[in-house]
Amino acid sequence: MKSIWVVDDDHSIRFVLEKALSREGLPVRTFSNARDLLAALDTDSPQVLVSDIRMPGGSGLDLLAKVKARLPQLPVIIMTAYSDLDSAVAAFQGGAFEYLPKPFDLPRAVELIRRAQEESQREAVAEEAAAQLPEMLGQAPAMQDVFRAIGRLSQSNVTVLITGESGSGKELVARALHKHSPRGDAGTNGPFVAINTAAIPKDLLESELFGHERGAFTGAQASRRGRFEQADGGTLFLDEIGDMPLDLQTRLLRVLSDGQFYRVGGHSPLRSNVRVIAATHQNLEERVRQGAFREDLFHRLNVIRLRLPALRERSEDVPVLARFFLQRSATELGVEPKRLSDAALARLSGFDYPGNVRQLENICHWLSVMAPSQLIEAKDLPPELLGVPAATAPAPAPALLEAEVVLPSLAAAAAADPDTEAWVTEMALEARRLLATGQTDVWEQLSRRFEASLILTALDMTRGRRIEAAQKLGIGRNTITRKIQELGLDV
Repeated sequence: MKSIWVVDDDHSIRFVLEKALSREGLPVRTFSNARDLLAALDTDSPQVLVSDIRMPGGSGLDLLAKVKARLPQLPVIIMTAYSDLDSAVAAFQGGAFEYLPKPFDLPRAVELIRRAQEESQREAVAEEAAAQLPEMLGQAPAMQDVFRAIGRLSQSNVTVLITGESGSGKELVARALHKHSPRGDAGTNGPFVAINTAAIPKDLLESELFGHERGAFTGAQASRRGRFEQADGGTLFLDEIGDMPLDLQTRLLRVLSDGQFYRVGGHSPLRSNVRVIAATHQNLEERVRQGAFREDLFHRLNVIRLRLPALRERSEDVPVLARFFLQRSATELGVEPKRLSDAALARLSGFDYPGNVRQLENICHWLSVMAPSQLIEAKDLPPELLGVPAATAPAPAPALLEAEVVLPSLAAAAAADPDTEAWVTEMALEARRLLATGQTDVWEQLSRRFEASLILTALDMTRGRRIEAAQKLGIGRNTITRKIQELGLDV
């Protein structure tokens, strides 16, 4: 068993902790300064480190940074006689497992070290398991069926239709299908190009898919390759295909049938060697019956269908997914990854996840920022997982996306001043509607619509005079011209 290391320039603290831990049957090694401890790390490593925050020859926070650089998963408990906010914040930002102010209750200190030791053992097991994880995570039988299907399709270029609820990971499956196909890493290493057909305005979608020629419409000052051309030799992933407008469905069917298409405003046929993978959360058979989706296109896409299970159908995958997302969030944020207690993990595993894997990922990202210590307890979980009604929640419920935290506050401000801020309420409601569908480009959608509305309103007021409109908006002439082109505004 590895030792508990204690570093403190105060001999009495070292003595008391050494005796208390020895009585508990825990091996202990003590140091009077950070320099000696760092030297000892060259030949040995602890299971838990307990460090004072202020010592001659180097602070505990400096030591924390150096130790974490060598042993990222090591639980470090920071002790200090200076119980101030700055010390606590600095300790947690540096990746401390817990913060222990002096003078401390000895049984509590021993209990905390015990908890850190257990967490260290649990993390070692989890780390070993994580090292063996495949590129897609899932031990549930339903996910294993998906993996087997990907394996069977690995030597094929057949069209695939992926169905499943929003947030269930359809694009991940599409990427895996491409990667292991003759067009991906296993073959010619062709491109993987993705487009969410529901996220792009109808007027722009045709140009996005097929490209356009110079002068095809107002603002088209140069020719542009569409996604079909960009994906030549690779795979084109059409997400949310069920929302594609009918006229574009006709064009898509023609491309899938004979491989030819025209750019918007073009007269010469183009060819692109593309494998199409489509995905939708909708019932396409029902859309066909409603007349909203072409039956011939449905049959063209529905060659092989893969159904991706919702997260509630594979709750046994929640622990490994949660650990993976916490690790990834920590890497993105540049902080020490947080760990889940057994109680927190049990609560996470029992939740229904209407937003599926994407919701779990966002919860883990929120926890990486908001959980008060390195070990996440059940009480640290967001209110929706604790069964706390939103109206009585002690803090804003962690949203699926950051915008959900901000927009209700904007809506409240708008309610207080309805004459001048009513549009804010409308924006908040629209954002909530989009977020509830599980879309991942809400920021881009709303930003484009907001900018387009501003520019069109200013141009209307100035009767189309761009320079005057730019002056009114407080932007440059070149900026308004560029925005008109980017947004595809017909002005």
